[in-house]
Amino acid sequence: MKTPVVPINSPPEVGATLQRLRLARGLTLEDLSRIAGVSKSMLSQIEREKANPTIAITWRLSNALGVAIGELLTAETREVEPIRVLEAHETPTLPGMHAGYVLRILGPMDLAGKYEWYELTLAPGGELASQAHDPGTGEHLTVLHGALEVEVGTVKKKIKIGATARYLADQNHVIRNVGKTEAKALLVVVHR
Repeated sequence: MKTPVVPINSPPEVGATLQRLRLARGLTLEDLSRIAGVSKSMLSQIEREKANPTIAITWRLSNALGVAIGELLTAETREVEPIRVLEAHETPTLPGMHAGYVLRILGPMDLAGKYEWYELTLAPGGELASQAHDPGTGEHLTVLHGALEVEVGTVKKKIKIGATARYLADQNHVIRNVGKTEAKALLVVVHR
């Protein structure tokens, strides 16, 4: 049996590595598309080796998966580090500038859909509006700076610095900054 010869000047085939990393984290193509800001069709093409990602897309994917760019560009599996430090620039971020928020994904991708935690920053008047999650899903919002208001269905509550709001998130809900300065909070989502 002959070993296939890969031309020296050919680009790395990242499809299998991308798929392995995505599946190891329990993510669907749709999940990764939403987190990385890359279309589902592009992700599918990359995984099937029908397209090679640009550097910008590779950077988005590596950030979304919490790995170094080099790990996406190699078929080798790396050893698990006893302590993995994710630098600030490596933390995946969902910018909602049009709505006045920035959501940094602090939890590992392999827990997405079970437990998720985020750092939420809201500009004055900004809001994070979410549609209903799966039945039984709960959110825990701890205000680190500023003052926030949580609206679940028709009920609204103001949350001050240091306080934690716990609520069911299986109906439409909104977190909004009602103060005059930027607000920051830790948001934990628990799926049932």
